Amino acid sequence: MPNLALELGKQTASIGVTSVYGEQQDVDGVRLIPVALTWSGFGAGEDAPGGGSGGGGGGVAIPVGAYIRKGDDLRFEPNIISLVAVGIPFVWVAGRALSRIIRALKKH
Repeated sequence: MPNLALELGKQTASIGVTSVYGEQQDVDGVRLIPVALTWSGFGAGEDAPGGGSGGGGGGVAIPVGAYIRKGDDLRFEPNIISLVAVGIPFVWVAGRALSRIIRALKKH
């Protein structure tokens, strides 16, 4: 494999919108399109010419809800459980950072 980074790029070309929006499902005349928050990362490396090479990657998907279409009505229904699971750590980190900023500003 002459260039591992190019090979990884070719294999991951489908990552994008297709990883955020799931396959459309029809249930009892209602059309559902699942939506997720995704991120991924990949890396590769090669030794000196003639040496070994390697690479790897990973990703995470968090279901945030679904678009629901019934007739002409289209609405987004959030997945409350996953939003709370993501929101609590975010609020904790943001609150901690804000308290440190306020403490640093008080010292001056």
